[in-house]
Amino acid sequence: MPRESVELRKLVEPAVTALGFELVGVEFIRGKSGVLRVYIDHPDGVSVNDCQSASYQISGVLDVEDPIRGDYALEVSSPGLDRPLYRAQDFERFAGHEVDLRLLAPVDGQRRFKGVLGGLREGQVVIQMKDEELLVEVDEIDQARLVPDYRSHRVEGA
Repeated sequence: MPRESVELRKLVEPAVTALGFELVGVEFIRGKSGVLRVYIDHPDGVSVNDCQSASYQISGVLDVEDPIRGDYALEVSSPGLDRPLYRAQDFERFAGHEVDLRLLAPVDGQRRFKGVLGGLREGQVVIQMKDEELLVEVDEIDQARLVPDYRSHRVEGA
């Protein structure tokens, strides 16, 4: 699973869904002071207050369960226009969208790929690039994000 902690996901998902949000993904980035990123979404969008409410609930769970040793910062946010993709169903759900993909190990000397997401075929993620197609297992993906289409997101008054 791309950079997502399955254990942390299972731990925080009930708190997020109890508030009426979709848990998009969970990332833990290690370092001197780690960062736990939790992405939430809702059909009506996600406000700063929504992130604050989710952060409060998630913090309570983390304080009780204490799954991470040492210091870390908790960040709760919407997935944004460059939404990260984690699970097989994410790759199916966003078929037809352009995606930027980074693999754990190179394929033909290359780790980064950009193309149109073709969903899943026999359990593999399909990426259509110019004249070729890339098939890759979900657990071989280090990071996957949608490529924002700024043409379809106009600013009021522009």
